[in-house]
Amino acid sequence: MREFTARFATAEEIENWDKHVTANPNGGNMLQSAAYATVKNGNGWSARFLVLESAGTASYNLVLEKKFPVLGRLWYLIKGPDLGSVDDLKPALEACAALARSHRLSVFTIKVEPDIVASPEVQAQLAEAGLVKAPNIQSNDSTALLDISAPESQVLRAVSSRARNAIRRAEREGCEVVQQAPTPETYKALYDLMADTVSAKGSMPLRSLEYYTRFWDEFCNRGQGSFFFVYEDGKPSVGAFVINYGSKATYKDGGSTQNRKQYGDSHLVQWAAIRRMQELGCTEYDFCGTPPAGRIKDKSHSLYGMGMFKTSFTKTVTDFVGCYDYVLAPLRHALWVKGAERIFRRIETARTGHQFY
Repeated sequence: MREFTARFATAEEIENWDKHVTANPNGGNMLQSAAYATVKNGNGWSARFLVLESAGTASYNLVLEKKFPVLGRLWYLIKGPDLGSVDDLKPALEACAALARSHRLSVFTIKVEPDIVASPEVQAQLAEAGLVKAPNIQSNDSTALLDISAPESQVLRAVSSRARNAIRRAEREGCEVVQQAPTPETYKALYDLMADTVSAKGSMPLRSLEYYTRFWDEFCNRGQGSFFFVYEDGKPSVGAFVINYGSKATYKDGGSTQNRKQYGDSHLVQWAAIRRMQELGCTEYDFCGTPPAGRIKDKSHSLYGMGMFKTSFTKTVTDFVGCYDYVLAPLRHALWVKGAERIFRRIETARTGHQFY
């Protein structure tokens, strides 16, 4: 088992944060980015920049911190820590705990969600490491990942015949994808499409337009975000926001009007986004959220429709281990699990109108 040390990043490292994160063992994650840190910092959370080091290697991870009365601080290593092996998780978290204690931060729990593929063997290892399973937070703990490292023609051949046919028919019938600049009008157009989709399908509630404006601004200002639309009768009918972060592309936000006339328009939007992400140097495209692999055909699952669409591009659903708690203060963690988390989430939502995580 390797030994790790943990420290907070220097000012120079924070200034070049994305360069460091995208050099992590698994290439980092857009939710560990400088853009996302800026979005969350002061929006109910404080951002800390953590460096884990072992034998000449380093992993840079965003920590979201929240402080509670009586309980102390919660650390949330969103989509992290990014490590080379599941075997590294326990010593890395021991180093995080030592860092928190050395700074007298009174951290009662470190919440982690590393992008480690789930299996019975891995889950047993996590339990042996003292990690306690917690409810998943991020929508892409189960997701469809498409390898886009090959030339465009090979990637197109790799998707299902249903997706290929939809793309080609939309092109034949004159459907055109437009990439739009990040303006308030673009933001409002996509937000309205997202609201339409949520209203029709009853999926996860939307955050405010103000939140999305800040989110989209931060990524676009760094050259890490792109908007794609198709129009019907002169109005936006399908829209998508896709993030390029290092070698990874993520279909982060999208929406559409209902009862559209153009066949294959949503597939064509994704195909245009994939091609653009290839141009930007991405080799993996994350469709960002499906039902778990074992429930991909379960019509009762809230993400069933999205799952069917996304797996028309790639049949394989990747299940990551999801969210776990590394407990530093057992009594305070027990209070958290038995009701404190639920109470604080309700209070914050009532006070701010924002989602907790």
